[in-house]
Amino acid sequence: MVKLQRKVQSLVNSKILKPEDGIWKIAFLYGKDWTHWKKELLDFGFNLQDPVSDLLVVEAWDEEDE
Repeated sequence: MVKLQRKVQSLVNSKILKPEDGIWKIAFLYGKDWTHWKKELLDFGFNLQDPVSDLLVVEAWDEEDE
């Protein structure tokens, strides 16, 4: 998730995404990888209508090593 968060922050910094855009807009940018990221976001309790800014404010991800 840290990887996705960094990429999304870069997209916001580049003004490709706005902080108030819905997380679902990431799907247009990730194509075939979206299925994976969508599952990860839902597993962390995000709703696809949540703003991108909600993803960016997470300071620590409780991810288990696989």
